[in-house]
Amino acid sequence: MAVLRSCLHMLWMLVTVIPWGIIMLVASIRVRGKPLWWMAVRWLSWAIGGARVLLGIRTRVIGWENLPTGDTAPAILLVKHQSTFETFLMPTLMPHPLAYVFKKELLYVPFFGWAMGRLDMIHIDRSQRAESFSKVVEQGKRLLAQGIWVIMFPEGTRIPRGQVGNYKLGGTRLAVATGAPVIPVAVTSAKCWPRKAFIKTPGVVEVSIGKPIPSEGRDPKELMAEVQAWIEAEMRRLDPEAYAAKA
Repeated sequence: MAVLRSCLHMLWMLVTVIPWGIIMLVASIRVRGKPLWWMAVRWLSWAIGGARVLLGIRTRVIGWENLPTGDTAPAILLVKHQSTFETFLMPTLMPHPLAYVFKKELLYVPFFGWAMGRLDMIHIDRSQRAESFSKVVEQGKRLLAQGIWVIMFPEGTRIPRGQVGNYKLGGTRLAVATGAPVIPVAVTSAKCWPRKAFIKTPGVVEVSIGKPIPSEGRDPKELMAEVQAWIEAEMRRLDPEAYAAKA
């Protein structure tokens, strides 16, 4: 049954992303910025809704009160990364448009990547690290001033359930450079949608939004250590069985 459910969900995403990607590309000729973003979120909500109906994956969110309020209140979301699920989920939850920081190669993915390239995102060339970070800061300041929140996965790649990746400093360096607060987010997506797995299982993905951490005057390394400590402690609280063998 899990295989059938997973096949149906994959088919659902394929048959919806192609026409919606075309609609996004055509609409982007006249529509840009936040209106185009919310059009993109509609497809993501279909993907998440399909996961709920076809895969039996539900979400439970705590910590809504920790999100900054105000149309132009800045924030940099640093999120635990276990699967593709949170990549699709976070825009459907947040009250502000999000700007992902991602490698430019994703722009060449048919339909999905093409549509993503029309949004206010920050795509970088990893072969040019110094120039890439300067671009991240420059674009990050502009987007944050418009009320667009920046989202990053500090581990850089999807990490297996119960494991800890290498937390890189890009997110906290950007926070210190822009003065925007950091919002740490823990997500237990691998309980239902494991890393690189085709077969998904029913269950509840828990999302915990932490309190804003001020960045002004902080050392990026020290700030990231605080972010990592909160996220990993929260992951152990939300999904203790994944870490039981390591206790």
